[in-house]
Amino acid sequence: MKSWAAIHKVVVIGLGMTGLSVVRHLRDVVSCHKCEAGERPLSLHVIDTRTQPPGADELPSDVPLVAGLWDMSVLLSADLIVASPGIALATPELQEAASAGIPIVGDIELFAWACDKPVVAITGSNGKSTVTSLVGEMAKTADMKVGVGGNIGFAALDLLAEGHDAYVLELSSFQLETTSSLTLKAAAYLNLSEDHMDRYDSFADYAKAKQRIFMHAERAVVNQVENATWPLQPQLPINTFGFERGQYCVANYQGSEWLMAHGKPVMPSTEIALVGRHNVANCLAALALADALTIPRESAKKAMQTYGGLPHRCQLVHESHGIRWVNDSKATNLASTAAALKGLVLEGRLHLLVGGDGKGADFSELRAILSPMSVTLYCYGRDAEAFAGLAAECVMTETMDEAVGIAARKAQSGDMVLLSPACASFDQFPNFMKRGEHFITLAEQFHQEVSA
Repeated sequence: MKSWAAIHKVVVIGLGMTGLSVVRHLRDVVSCHKCEAGERPLSLHVIDTRTQPPGADELPSDVPLVAGLWDMSVLLSADLIVASPGIALATPELQEAASAGIPIVGDIELFAWACDKPVVAITGSNGKSTVTSLVGEMAKTADMKVGVGGNIGFAALDLLAEGHDAYVLELSSFQLETTSSLTLKAAAYLNLSEDHMDRYDSFADYAKAKQRIFMHAERAVVNQVENATWPLQPQLPINTFGFERGQYCVANYQGSEWLMAHGKPVMPSTEIALVGRHNVANCLAALALADALTIPRESAKKAMQTYGGLPHRCQLVHESHGIRWVNDSKATNLASTAAALKGLVLEGRLHLLVGGDGKGADFSELRAILSPMSVTLYCYGRDAEAFAGLAAECVMTETMDEAVGIAARKAQSGDMVLLSPACASFDQFPNFMKRGEHFITLAEQFHQEVSA
């Protein structure tokens, strides 16, 4: 545990799940340790610029909350600022605090100060949730008490309170910006593509933020064919994964394609429960991380044979009248949607729903992917126009509901209606989960109308 002796006042920026986990940790763990050491407990304050911050009703009554504005007198009186990932360090108020010499960290840095168990972490533009969850399933299959979270599921500090034997963390570039001390058994950087250009000044800045995952890693797990994912520290041991080569790769063995680890066969790729070619690569990365946590190979294999993936990620949610409805709402950037499309096999026509908050991205790369496909593109939401003309047949709508309604009327047996938006959901939905759940509801609704 980091020495807190010189820290008396902490200001938490942003409430919600992460902010509440920080408050709980600082009250229940850090302040208790300070009291045991004969020191006074921390003084906590929370600032959230939203007028009605989520989780405000769960905040302890003795923790003051400033809502709807920045209170600079409170902010600048802090000994330490803990900022939620959604708050950019470039925010003028945080820049002023940094100029005043006040350290600014995030919840993952607090986790790093307190954690004394093995940790592996995963970042990347696409696939990190799947790999994180799969490694967690591998550990659970081996009867390990493992905590899985970070940017997915549970806040890291809440996991820490449960006393696990090991941790598997998904880390976003936002979380890594405020993390400097995280020691990892292995750090995986899966891939890199344009995302969050509304937050970063350049693509290079986005890539640089993700490189921070390697700062205190014992080993790097990187994409064989994407040099941008490789660590800048030349002395760091590397395990690569890829289809054609690498320590973790696929190769012909006994007449079929097998997953290989350090030249030894693991299992046929056809036995993987996850759907799509991109998930073969995800399994290879997960294998490398499982080895770093010394998860038995048989447990890792069993997990790959049974783990069907996350909700909202290439999830078949309905099939009727020969029409498949697939929910890929987790595809919040171009790379995610491209990965879903490249592994797609269809008898009929694809009805592809795209749009939402594009985060400043250029979607022109989709044109080449869509060109050989029989596809109707349904473009909706704030950045619908960014997709216009990327396919021969484009339908422009205001909302996802309108797009689904038109697709449902046009779809025929053998077709697929796929929600893979390539955008964030925030223009019409609070998060990608709500967007996916609404799509599932619409799929069922239109099925009932057709059947009536």
